[in-house]
Amino acid sequence: MKTFLMVVGFLSLLTGSVLRGQEKGHADDSDHVVVKPDSIKWGPAPPSLPPGAKMAVLVGDPSKPGVAYVMRVKLPDGFKVPPHWHPIDENATVLKGTLLIGKGEKFDAATMQEMPAGSYMRMPKTMRHFAMAKGETVLQLHGVGPFAINYVNAADDPRKKEEKR
Repeated sequence: MKTFLMVVGFLSLLTGSVLRGQEKGHADDSDHVVVKPDSIKWGPAPPSLPPGAKMAVLVGDPSKPGVAYVMRVKLPDGFKVPPHWHPIDENATVLKGTLLIGKGEKFDAATMQEMPAGSYMRMPKTMRHFAMAKGETVLQLHGVGPFAINYVNAADDPRKKEEKR
């Protein structure tokens, strides 16, 4: 019974969330969600990611605590994310391209593991890691917010670079 209630609670959060990129005609929040590839509205990634990435939130609000979300991130070939960590578990599925992923506080290409399309990874909250795209790479991230990126080295944070301009 406890598992059933947890599943019902998760589904309630999922269907009750605010959507971006969904199909027109969504009657209310009690309906199911359908997002077709052509209806995804890609926008710039948040300033916490280096320039060049694009993002689309499919369901939920990744910035809100306790709200389930699903989002996609599109990375150009060679895009690097310096060592960082998240305050929540990061769940990622590679939909297109290849993501190179490494663990630790220093970017070390020699230790990176290739994750081709179809791969899934989970990084526990606060685990230090870094990434690089090989070819245009599309990731689907999901979890329960708030999703945030905290850089190990403050000088790597693109928000700090914006402040200096």
